[in-house]
Amino acid sequence: MTAKTRTNSDGAPEILDPVRRRWVALTPEEWVRQNTIIYLHESCGYPLELMQVEAAITLNGLTRRCDIVVYDKSVKPWMIVECKRETVPITQKVIDQACRYNIVLQVPYLLLTNGRQQLCLRVDSKTKSLVQIPMPLGMGR
Repeated sequence: MTAKTRTNSDGAPEILDPVRRRWVALTPEEWVRQNTIIYLHESCGYPLELMQVEAAITLNGLTRRCDIVVYDKSVKPWMIVECKRETVPITQKVIDQACRYNIVLQVPYLLLTNGRQQLCLRVDSKTKSLVQIPMPLGMGR
């Protein structure tokens, strides 16, 4: 299934966010975010109720927003998903951004995607390193 889109009364394209349960402006990054939500829900079994979109965190006194935070069944943050528009490659800069967010959330998994390229990382808290793991991450934890 792909994300649902429409044109609003002003003629602007919108995409349905099933987590926030509302239509939002269809930008290139939003397209990636919404299709990632659908993938995580339909292919990996994550309940929409355990996802938060644009989750606000405070880092060094500044408010930042994580594209998607996935929670475990205990409603503890479990994975940060960082989405970029299709034309933005997944580079060390993107990894660093997710790692900064993880200073606050302390999740064991990071997923970085631009819709074409995905990088799934496990955070090894003992060695303070990242280990690339294969996709997909299913709910079996």
